[in-house]
Amino acid sequence: MSYAPSPVRYQSLPYRRCGRSGLVLPAVSLRLGQKFGSVDTLGTQRSILRRAFDRGATHFDLTNNSGPPYGAAEENLGRIFRSDFKPHRDELAISTKAGCNVRQGPHGEWGSRKYLLASLDQTLKRTGLDHVDIFYSHWVDSSTPLEETVGALDSVVRAGKGVYVGVSSYSSEATRKAAAILGSLGTPCTVHQSSYSMFNRWIEQGLLATLSELGIGCVGLSVFAQGKLADVMGGSATSPNPEFPASENLQHVKGLAGVARERGQSLTQMAIAWTLREARVSSALVGALTVVQLDDLLDASRNLEFTPAELAEIDKHTVEVASDLWTESTGVVAS
Repeated sequence: MSYAPSPVRYQSLPYRRCGRSGLVLPAVSLRLGQKFGSVDTLGTQRSILRRAFDRGATHFDLTNNSGPPYGAAEENLGRIFRSDFKPHRDELAISTKAGCNVRQGPHGEWGSRKYLLASLDQTLKRTGLDHVDIFYSHWVDSSTPLEETVGALDSVVRAGKGVYVGVSSYSSEATRKAAAILGSLGTPCTVHQSSYSMFNRWIEQGLLATLSELGIGCVGLSVFAQGKLADVMGGSATSPNPEFPASENLQHVKGLAGVARERGQSLTQMAIAWTLREARVSSALVGALTVVQLDDLLDASRNLEFTPAELAEIDKHTVEVASDLWTESTGVVAS
């Protein structure tokens, strides 16, 4: 059966401008991550993507190694795009990142020009697209000159393979340097994708101010702190994620869950809303395994306002589990 999207799809979610650019993103966007590969059936994935689009979540975010196996998420998106979304290509903002390990050999990860350009070519081949809307350098590569990494991003735009470019998990200083290099080449740095959650507030320590000054938008990644703030995603205040690092932090999860109940939200909904309370965050990325789960997450946009008392209570429980879950977990030097 052919897909006919909802005629009221733009009446569900709020939209936010990305920095000082012309790019506008839904407040909640769909991340096609590590489960969007061979683990789930294509039918389930199609249902999730259709529902997201029907509700106005028109931004689909990928990573070049999402699967399993690596690249499977991009391949599956390509299949569904051809059957369902090709007539609506100009309504979609599709992004992908390169930096992760995707193959053996010296050019299978990090930030060389050879790796970044080859990675994007493989993405376009897997998805069947002729361009992506946002292409990110996922990590700072301390062994490759930043001029080379950023120069590759400029080449992507000039070749028509990417509309916008950005960086992910770069520190404030590295972001400022990357933006300056891009600016000198005539290509703006439009977006910064960074981990941001109630348990990971590192971007508040200078990065957000830098992005605001430079007119760069911010897309929030890992808003559930890699499952530590999850209920519908697999844990709850009474049955936490088994990887939660310390028993004393469970009290903080329970405290946050109590605030969420008073607000009439699930903990995951409040985690999204809290991230979006920050006006400099253009969009929060979420992943979903079912349509029901996706609806629950998108419903977070119905209550994005916090009282001063709620924020004060939340601040009591927003412990720093890690300064940056992404760079620390990979050993990247975010200089």
